[in-house]
Amino acid sequence: MNRLEIFNLRVFFPTDDGLVKATNCVDLQIDDGENLGLIGESGSGKTVLGMAILRLLPKDARIEGKVKFNGRDLLSLSEEEMRRVRGRKIFMILQNPTNALNPVFTVGSQIEEVLRLHEGLGGRSARKRVVELLNKVKIRDASRRAEDYPHQLSGGMKERAMIAMALASDPSLIIADEPTKGLDVTIKREILKLLKTVTETKSMIFITHDLASAAEICERIAVMYAGELLEIARTEDLLNNPLHPYTKGFLGALPSRGLKPVLGTCPSLIDLPSGCKFHPRC
Repeated sequence: MNRLEIFNLRVFFPTDDGLVKATNCVDLQIDDGENLGLIGESGSGKTVLGMAILRLLPKDARIEGKVKFNGRDLLSLSEEEMRRVRGRKIFMILQNPTNALNPVFTVGSQIEEVLRLHEGLGGRSARKRVVELLNKVKIRDASRRAEDYPHQLSGGMKERAMIAMALASDPSLIIADEPTKGLDVTIKREILKLLKTVTETKSMIFITHDLASAAEICERIAVMYAGELLEIARTEDLLNNPLHPYTKGFLGALPSRGLKPVLGTCPSLIDLPSGCKFHPRC
């Protein structure tokens, strides 16, 4: 069963210089219980795609196409109906937890807010659940850490707190945007292991520029470039037999494969080349 189905999704941003085509004709399906890696360079449209699913883009953004979640088109829902989906059915772990967490509230109170809004919990019941969630994401001394402010936590602990917040309402789909960015190798592996464990019964879109991380926890990988999906394949197939020239170049740029850079730069999203968007660099 397809948990999420995206059909011909296009996102545009009007600017003084012209229309930015952030995503173009994206088709994507994610199965129930599947982890899908969405990889690509910075500016390829990965985050825009994730935020378009939840309609979190600026008001001037123009979205076309269909985004079906459990059979319902999210783009046709009212804002009130959409609020019942965000956080409760689909949770997005935003890039950079330092910015995502409110610095003037404790970590515990921010998780409590999710429980209050989506689960109707409050008081002692909510506080008990917060400690359970922090324990689940392997934060030591959880009851004390729940009273800490974000600046008192390390980068890895902030990421764990965001994962705990994501689990608070037991969503069936998690969108994780660069959850390991900026973390050292040891902490990164711990976060990847944690994500793999907590999404065993859920679906996840794992947005990253780190192919090795995606390969570790995702069954399939989708490669994005200049707002388009160039290739989607099972992880093993993509690593061993990439079909698109860009995917081959992306793999060749890995340290383990010779660190050969892809020459040239990504095209402007205002003035895209015709045909395959990668052909000027092919």
